[in-house]
Amino acid sequence: MRALAEFIMRGRMQATLVVVIAAFLPLLYWLSAAAGSLIVLRRGAGDAAGVVVWALLPAVLWWWLGDPSLLLVFLGTLALASALRSSVSWPRVLLASVLVGSVFALVLGHVYAEPINLLAEEIRKILPQMIGQSPDALPEAKQAQLKQMLVPVLTGLMASFFQITCLLSLMLGRHWQAALYNPGGFAREFHALRLPPVMAFGVLLVMLLAPNISIELGMLTPLCSVPLAVAGVALAHGLVKRKHMSGFWLVGLYVTLLVFGQLIYPLLVIMAVVDSLFDFRGRLADTPKDSANGEG
Repeated sequence: MRALAEFIMRGRMQATLVVVIAAFLPLLYWLSAAAGSLIVLRRGAGDAAGVVVWALLPAVLWWWLGDPSLLLVFLGTLALASALRSSVSWPRVLLASVLVGSVFALVLGHVYAEPINLLAEEIRKILPQMIGQSPDALPEAKQAQLKQMLVPVLTGLMASFFQITCLLSLMLGRHWQAALYNPGGFAREFHALRLPPVMAFGVLLVMLLAPNISIELGMLTPLCSVPLAVAGVALAHGLVKRKHMSGFWLVGLYVTLLVFGQLIYPLLVIMAVVDSLFDFRGRLADTPKDSANGEG
């Protein structure tokens, strides 16, 4: 991967080749977004425009063919890269990702309206069995509310997938930048990532209360969970690093997250909120802080 990053930063022609070729390949659109974010992080949006604009051609083509994912992830990643370059703050980037995800939800709700409605209808039929109760066990008003929330929540879940993809692509671009210009800088940034209490509890309140304010705002619940979950993963990485524990613990975390995601994901959210108050890593031996910019 480092060799690819070096090739991207060798010149405009090389960067354009990587961004465009990866954009044309359906399973590598995240690589195109990561390459574009590296250019934005290092050179700024203005200098990167001459390169990343070429990736919009295959992105628009895929949208025309019915797949908006490439354009959404590419533009979303570049927007977050610009936010990171200007603020040098991962908490602000995570908060910005909620706004990006909200735009995704609006677009996806329009483009994939029919499939989402069909899926929601199928879930409505088996909803009583899914919650382990008979159809008469819940009040009719509660059943109606759950059924109405399915479409916005499913839309939010789909948007959150692209939101996470944008964040992962940005992290790869940031990792490349650090590898080339400041080795270890991204690791130090990620290990120290912690949401301020106001931000953590604000996102948590929106996540919990938005569906009660409006059914359509139910899409915010999965979107707002992403910053907290990412902060929870960063907490795990930071604790493993501070305690000099084996990387096996992180492998176990990700395997468990894949297998028992419905249990581990909420736990990560809760741990991020608690950490915003108590700063578990700050109570351990501190390490020098640095940025992945490599600018001096």
